[in-house]
Amino acid sequence: MNDTARMRPARTGTRRRRKGACAVLGMLVVSSWGGLFQARPGAQARDPRQIVEEAQKRTDAASQRYEGLLQVFDARGRIADKRWTFERLGSYGRSKAVLRFTSPAEVKGVALLIVNHPDRASDQWMWTPAVERDRRIALQDRSTRFFGTDFSFEDLEARDVGQYDYRMLGDDEVGAAACWKIESTPRESKSSQYTRSIVWIRKDTYAVARVESYVGGEAVRRLDYSDFVQAQGIWTARRLEMADLRRGSRTRLTLDQLEYNAPMSDDAFTLQAIRRPVR
Repeated sequence: MNDTARMRPARTGTRRRRKGACAVLGMLVVSSWGGLFQARPGAQARDPRQIVEEAQKRTDAASQRYEGLLQVFDARGRIADKRWTFERLGSYGRSKAVLRFTSPAEVKGVALLIVNHPDRASDQWMWTPAVERDRRIALQDRSTRFFGTDFSFEDLEARDVGQYDYRMLGDDEVGAAACWKIESTPRESKSSQYTRSIVWIRKDTYAVARVESYVGGEAVRRLDYSDFVQAQGIWTARRLEMADLRRGSRTRLTLDQLEYNAPMSDDAFTLQAIRRPVR
């Protein structure tokens, strides 16, 4: 499948899909919030949990992979480029993921294994080839930056709807997009550096436009989603930008070679697998 087939420009309409699509980061994250919510245009406002539950259901997928360019902008405007690959098997609170840097040379081969759980924080291990050592990331270290980016270790784990309580804050706009503004608060069983997060969900496509995370009353990180495309029928933000509001720095993640529901093996999501050299 070529890149054009994998990533088509977003169309005006959407259609109801079978269960089987997922989100970035997680972001990271990608997916963290998944970042890629979809529903019928013009859907009426409902209970905030129902909005997030339906969004998650409509973006479930068996697997996901992409290549990403990370550009880290410091407070002086200097830019450092990095590249990584991301692969995930499963979805949301029942998934495994591997992030692996491919350049520049000084970070090549550094990898993070993430095992997500529906009822608690993820388990994470990082492999550093320069010292030929892997280490488990302790809960108290999840708030630290991941290898010079503005994403913390926690930002890279998947969030399941059931780990949070929700409150509707009203209507708002991000750019020209009308959004629902929803507050999420981690439940006691969810260990988090953040006291709460606010997510802006677009009313036309249910795509997440922004996530702002707080410690106490202070906003400490803001994640913006943009450049939406339709990849294999899934609305996907091809650009994510995480701002560290305390440091004054930001990291832009641009996705390419994106693919959903590709065959993957459990064997690729182990400590042994992340120790393998990058070619």
